[in-house]
Amino acid sequence: MIVGAGPGGYEAALVAAQLGAEVTIIDSAGPGGSAVLTDCVPSKTLIATADVLTSARDSVSLGVRVDSQTPRGHLNVDLGAVNERVRRLAQAQSQDIASRLTRDGVRYIRGRGRLVSAQEVIAETAEGPVHLPADVVLIATGARPRVLDTAVPDGERILTWEQLYDLEELPQRLIVVGSGVTGAEFASAYRVLGSEVVLVSSRTRVLPGEDPDAAAVIEEVFADRGMTVLSQSRAVAARQTASGVVVELEGGETVEGSHVLMAVGSLPNTEDMGLAEAGVDVDDRGYIVVDRVSRTSARGVYAAGDCTGVLMLASVAAMQGRIAMWHALGDAVGPLHKGHVANTVFTTPEIATVGVTQSEVDAGQVLADVVTMPLATNARAKMQEIRHGFVKLFCRPSSRIVIGGVIVGPRASELIHAVALAVDARLTVDQLASTFTVYPSLSGSIAEAARRLRRATEE
Repeated sequence: MIVGAGPGGYEAALVAAQLGAEVTIIDSAGPGGSAVLTDCVPSKTLIATADVLTSARDSVSLGVRVDSQTPRGHLNVDLGAVNERVRRLAQAQSQDIASRLTRDGVRYIRGRGRLVSAQEVIAETAEGPVHLPADVVLIATGARPRVLDTAVPDGERILTWEQLYDLEELPQRLIVVGSGVTGAEFASAYRVLGSEVVLVSSRTRVLPGEDPDAAAVIEEVFADRGMTVLSQSRAVAARQTASGVVVELEGGETVEGSHVLMAVGSLPNTEDMGLAEAGVDVDDRGYIVVDRVSRTSARGVYAAGDCTGVLMLASVAAMQGRIAMWHALGDAVGPLHKGHVANTVFTTPEIATVGVTQSEVDAGQVLADVVTMPLATNARAKMQEIRHGFVKLFCRPSSRIVIGGVIVGPRASELIHAVALAVDARLTVDQLASTFTVYPSLSGSIAEAARRLRRATEE
């Protein structure tokens, strides 16, 4: 029995069905959950449009001309059309997932699931409650945007990231509250799309949880694009006015705009689910406590995805769900290794990371040799006029095993896979350096960074 049809839920269902189990999913939103319908897929679809626009505008220096009289051309965005495409693609992806579940014999119940015990789930449906006995239960109910009592979203001017896709016109002046991953991604995208953007950050820099060198690149790009970043400024309230919104800061200052996006974190969807009655422990923030094979404190009950707070990534949710079913149904399974998880911040340029972090090295928690290769020296980057970005690799001083990496640049989300493979397979810098890469290619900088780490050993 699976409660929640996001990546953790539907991937678990497919694995369980393939292993011969009778599987039922209960969900109220639709196959794919918020990741597909209101979060990951929609946001990255919007960002894809911004990336195309960036490439088109930057192509002027490559000799491309849209209009001979105005070299930067008449490029603009029809946000209504963009958002209509976003919604259409999200629904199409949800339908594809539904088809896969049906094909594999998974039963889908539209409703809200709740535990009666560790062996029984009740589904509250439009037709009434349905009691469902279960040998194994997986909870994959995800999370939702955190809302401030003093800045309640109205869907018109004060928005969460789930409400942006109802906009028909581009915000003239968008205030983004929160400089974490979500805030930075939307601030980056909307500035490229043409909105004036003010990013309100309570921290000293944007993306405080990311590699500091990578965050510095993003701050430089934001400045180059004319974005206003208000650092060490905490927003305490937002209210609608006759012509837009006003955001109040902790020190008494105010910021005016046409719209405000509140990106101030997430809350787990774990309330009123019968967790305590079933013996499922949650932490002080409401996240379900799990071990590395997704087990909760209740025998036979597993959990996966954002409701666990392990890593708020769709890829991690999916892997937690698969691991849970492999473990529950007696198949071969390995525990989740958070240090092997590749992650991307979809700003423009992207930031992709895996393994050891610069902060861990600087704090002396991990001993590592580090090398950084600016993309500006890469031949392919020069051809594409890529001015911002780098490849950074970490390796162990003695064994020379690759233990982490950071890539900042276009399609960093794709490039990081080579480094993630090296980390997961415990490859040495020699092995990474001696692997052929295409010339010219951005991936060549990964091999070059490995060669520099190798030379550092010889010296």
